[in-house]
Formats: sequence, C-alpha cells, structure tokens
Amino acid sequence: MVYSTIPVAQAVITLCLSKGIDHVVISPGSRNAPLTIGFSHHPEIKAFSIVDERCAAFFALGLAQQLQKPVAICCTSGSALLNYYPAIAEAFYSDIPLVVLSADRPIERIDIGDGQTIRQRNVFENHILYSANLYSELVMEETVHDQKLQQKQREATTHNQQEINKALNTAIEKNGPVHINIPFYEPLYQTTETAQPAPIFVSPKVKKEELSTEELQPFAKIWNTSHKKIVLVGVLPPDALEKEFLNALATDPSVLIFTETTSNLDHPNAFTRIDNLIGSLDTEGFQKLQPDLLVTFGGMVISKKIKAFLRNFRPKQHWHIDPKKAYDTFFCLNRHFEVTPNTFWKRFLPLTEKLASAYFSTWNTIKIHRDKKHEEYLKDMQWCDFKAFQIILEKIPDKSMLQLGNSSTVRYVQLFDIDKSLKVFCNRGTSGIDGSTSTAIGAALGSATPTTLITGDLSFLYDSNALWNRYIPGNFKIIVINNNGGGIFRILPGNKDTKEFTDFFETTHNLTAEHLAKMYDFKYYQASTSSALEDELVKFYTENDKPSILEISTPRTINDQVLLNYFSFIR
Repeated sequence: MVYSTIPVAQAVITLCLSKGIDHVVISPGSRNAPLTIGFSHHPEIKAFSIVDERCAAFFALGLAQQLQKPVAICCTSGSALLNYYPAIAEAFYSDIPLVVLSADRPIERIDIGDGQTIRQRNVFENHILYSANLYSELVMEETVHDQKLQQKQREATTHNQQEINKALNTAIEKNGPVHINIPFYEPLYQTTETAQPAPIFVSPKVKKEELSTEELQPFAKIWNTSHKKIVLVGVLPPDALEKEFLNALATDPSVLIFTETTSNLDHPNAFTRIDNLIGSLDTEGFQKLQPDLLVTFGGMVISKKIKAFLRNFRPKQHWHIDPKKAYDTFFCLNRHFEVTPNTFWKRFLPLTEKLASAYFSTWNTIKIHRDKKHEEYLKDMQWCDFKAFQIILEKIPDKSMLQLGNSSTVRYVQLFDIDKSLKVFCNRGTSGIDGSTSTAIGAALGSATPTTLITGDLSFLYDSNALWNRYIPGNFKIIVINNNGGGIFRILPGNKDTKEFTDFFETTHNLTAEHLAKMYDFKYYQASTSSALEDELVKFYTENDKPSILEISTPRTINDQVLLNYFSFIR
C-alpha cells in the first residue's frame, strides 16, 4: 500500500478508519496532498473528488444524512476552507456529523504574506463542536540523533493523536461537525510503503440514557391533568419513532399530534398539514386550540404559523425531548429531557392515563372540513406553482426519496398530505437555498434509493456547480419550479409593484436549466401547462439511464394571490 511519508497524515487516516469513518470527499489541491495520497490509495476508503468546496461539503452532508455516521471532507489551505462554512452551519444545526480536514501551512508562515494562507485555526468557532489545531511534524531522517529535536517530535505526535481522537469522538458522540486543522511542511508528495506505528486510539463514549420513574412522576401528573395536549414533531429521519408510541399518542382523545412533511411520521390521526388547520383561525379559534401542555421533539419546525400561534397563545408547560439540545422556540420551555424520543415515551407512557376530552374530536372535525375544502379549491385552480405541486406530488414513485429545496418549495409541499412511503429530507438547520442540489446528490448516492429533488429556480441556479459531479446516479431526478425569480418574496409582505422589489427582492430573470442540462449530460424535459406536466412526468420517471431535469415554467405574478385565496377559501 502507498502512504504519505508525513506521520500525522497517516495518523488521521488510520484513526478515521478505526472509528468507522470510511467516506471522504476531497477537493483537489496541493497542501492537502499528504491526506489525498493516503485516502485515495486506501482500499477500505470510499474517496470522492469534487472541485467546488461548497458543493463538496453539501455532498458530504447528504452522504452523512443517509449513512447516519460521520463523513470526512478534505481541502487545501486558504479560502478553500471558507467555502465549507455554509454546509458546516447546516450540519451544526441539523445534527449531522461532518469531519472537516483542512491542510494548512506551518504557523510561522501565517500573516507574513505567503500565498494561500489565512487564519485557519478555530475559523468555524461559532458553528463547530470541536476544533483541533495540530502541530506541524518534520519528517526526520534516521540519521538525525538530536535528542531535543526527537523529544519535540514525540510531543507533537502525542498532541496530534490525542487531538485527532478527541475531534473524531466528538463528531460521533455529539452528532455534529468538527474541524481538524493540519499544518504540513514540504515536501508534500513523498510516499512510502511503510506504515507508521499505530497511533493512540481512544474509544468514543457511549452515553447511557436513564429516566427514573421517580423523576417522571411529577410530569406524568401534569400530563394526566392536562385535557388539551399538543405533540409537535419537527424534522426526523424515517422510522425514528416506534409505531407503538405513535399509536398510543394518536389514540388519546386529549392529544393532537402535529407533524410536518419532514417529520416522516405516519398515522391516520396525525394532523399532517398544520397550516391548513390554523392558517385562517381568528382569535377565538386560537384560544380554543391553545394547549395546556406542549411536547416537542425532532429538529427545526417549518411552519411559521404554528410558531406564531404558540408564541402568542402559550401553553402552561412546554417540554422538549432530545438527547443533545432544546431550543426555547416558543419562549415557554419548562423542561428538557436529554434522551431520545423512544427512550422517553417508553418510560413515560406507562405512567399516563387517557383522559376524556373533546380536544381531538373537535379539531379532527375541522381538519376533515379543511381537507374537503382543500380538494375543492384544487379542482378549479389555474396554472400556477400550487397547481404544479399538486400534479408532481401525485406522480412521484412510492418508496423513493424526496429531497426538497427551501423557501417556497418546502412550504408548498407542507400543504399536501403526501404519500407516506416517501422518505423526505430538507436542509432545515439553517433553511438556506444554498447546497440543496449537492445535498440531494450526496443523499442519493448514500442511500442507493431513487431520488427526486424539487427545488426553485434561484436555488437550482445558485448551486449549479453541484452538477459538476461524476457520481450522480442515473435515476436521480431534479424538478425545477421556474417562476423567473424568488417567488417566496411575493408571498411575504411588501410592496410588489416597484422596480426595487423585482431587482433586489424577487430577483427576476429569464434563465432556464436547458443549457446546464446539455453541458452536464442530463436529460432535459420542460412543461408550462398542467397537461404538458402530466405527460412529461410519465416520460421523466420512465427513463432512468441518465440523470434528468424537468423544468416547470409557471407565471411569476399570480402565485401569491392564489395562495392567499386558498387560506380564505378553506376556512
């Protein structure tokens, strides 16, 4: 086997592999050559080469999202590292483990005017779980017998190996991004067939989750005396909650389960379209819905309407269940249970009683009414974004993966009760439009599941370098909703009839995906009417020999009014 002659490069690769980190996304460069040599030559490492560091990091994010374990990203020194930041922030807030390996110049070369040098130490300080700053290691000849120099080398090696262990263990234990900054002396490209002695190995800690009956009894008393309870579920991976717990909650007449598209939970009693239910409530309606107790778990919540409701009509108690963190999203958090939802409900539900309450039946009747009005509104809807989503969501193959772009895309999907066999993902940690395509491609590769990405035109164009990627599966599909601008800004409040709005908020354009599709060898389909979309979707999902783009052109100026009329109509 071929190794870099630099000991710390060998230690990084050996320790990554010893902890199960066997996927690495490398962005080509020179300073990271010792790592590139080691990763690319190792038979147990799956190495990918992606030039654009921002795309590379989001691609790795998608891989880690599906593999449910850390994925490493590796880049050269300088501004290359800064391009990782958007994906690192997303990983930080979405609890996705990324291991950032940045090559650097030795510390004495920083701030003296050398090329490709920036201050890389602790550069992600606000959005990282741990930053390991390693020491430079000289490759010493066997003829060198300077004892002081040898001692310094031993100290540097020990420090480096301990820091590598700590960073990798943090990514595993706390499920999030870590940064290992590795300064290298030249020469960078020398290789050997001799492996260094095995580095120090420190095992990750396995946290034992415990909740005693005595600890839970006071909370069970609150539960058992609360006649109006809402269980609100944010982002969850598929199959995250055991069905027996979901069923127990869903059959309690005093409980409303509010889920979102990204919750990946399925029960006939769950309220899957929150905005449809509460979007047109008045003050009296909100007062009737106001819960005594709110229990939340999962990641970020998409619905602005549910956030506004629970902030203005606060419950007496709010508990959050998560082994890592709890956000006081509704300004009334009383208790954080630092365990997984399955552990909590397993211990807690045997202590609870199902109360006689009209809470579920009352709101379920309203839900059924709203669902009927929803179907009625769609029947006569003109061609627009909303209509396009209706048609698309009826045609996506079951048991496939659906990746969603942010802004209006994920919000439109929230209005539909989609096929429960779909596995749904969206970068909701920071909710940015950057990186949606790259993430979806990484996820498609990591899951080996047929994948559809639905995205807006601005998000697609913003991340178009994602298509510069030779690992895209042949059955990967992109659906671009092209309304010639940032359509969500027409939905938000603001004066829409000024040049400033169209130039600086909506960002109107006349670009299409057609030439990008040709350049990157994607099949290209286009539709601009309901009937054309129906026809194109059949071909789009039938042909799987190469990745495909379906671009749907919708009118720019009517979408906001259609949506506003919708909420008025379903009331």
